Amino acid sequence: MVKKIAVLPGDGIGPEVTEAAVHILKAVAKNTNQQFEFHYGNIGGVAIDEEGDPFPSSTEELCKSSDAVLLGAVGGPKWDQNEPALRPEKGLLAMRKNLGLFANLRPVKAYGPLLDSSPLKREVVEDVDVLIMRELTGGIYFGKHEREQVNGEWQALDTLTYSESEITRIAKKAFEAAKLRDQRVVSVDKANVLESSRLWREVVDRMKTDYPDITVEHMLVDNAAMQLIHGPSQFDVILTENMFGDILSDEASMLTGSLGLLPSASLGDQGVGLFEPIHGSAPDISGQNIANPLAAIASAAMLLKYGFEMEDEAKAIDDAILKALEAGYRTKDIATEQGAVSTTTEMTEAVIKALR
Repeated sequence: MVKKIAVLPGDGIGPEVTEAAVHILKAVAKNTNQQFEFHYGNIGGVAIDEEGDPFPSSTEELCKSSDAVLLGAVGGPKWDQNEPALRPEKGLLAMRKNLGLFANLRPVKAYGPLLDSSPLKREVVEDVDVLIMRELTGGIYFGKHEREQVNGEWQALDTLTYSESEITRIAKKAFEAAKLRDQRVVSVDKANVLESSRLWREVVDRMKTDYPDITVEHMLVDNAAMQLIHGPSQFDVILTENMFGDILSDEASMLTGSLGLLPSASLGDQGVGLFEPIHGSAPDISGQNIANPLAAIASAAMLLKYGFEMEDEAKAIDDAILKALEAGYRTKDIATEQGAVSTTTEMTEAVIKALR
């Protein structure tokens, strides 16, 4: 059966790394007789320029008619002065909301050949294998954002709201993921200050009875941020709300040495999933063929695993990434001073060679 994949390259280095992921998926199809169709659409800044909307209706229709969505990156200084409704990031938020993608999965696993690329000591990061489960369509990012003048000065208001059902569905995803891993969940909140976090903690505690084999620990977000640096291997699955997850996942990405290594998946209860690297559009290096494609390639592996239930094919990609790194291939962001620097194309070809 042919699988239809919507490809949204986006801005900056998005087209380069996304094309690398497409090449990998084509190699998988050739090796396994799978059939993939790739259909391209606009999102972010390029969509604003060409269609006047960061998430055009044509792109939404393409996504909803596809079996999975592969995305590059959005944003850049070109659009920084746009009004809020015409910012590239609005396209990403609208897509998550309109496609019902409430669960963001961000795996953070240290690659053996790159342990010395981490800013932390080798012994601190060598056993890191964390899955961050971030709620994606609620919280402060989707609350009201208002300004008003009070006593002659501007006052800004951003509201943070969560319902029991929103917390329940993301917690379920975390518990189900933990069943397939080391059966440990750390739920991160700020329950000593925020009422939304107190509700979050109550719902998670209530759900523990349905998962008696899962060990659950609550941790305040400031402590979690510290523990990710002090002892990251203590974590298995981290469950948290939208803004905390955004911050902690970027922090955790540096355990591996580069944002250019980490993929993500955004899923709902059903329907199409979104797969993208967690790095930004990096406009300062776009078009130079030096961007690290490994996060996008690993996102393609997650697409196969979570989107198409092709676990063997997904593992083959992950293994090929490791083999390419073991063979000494390094893009600029992970290269040592003594080592040769690989281009985006060379790194992609190295992974394809390893797949063969």
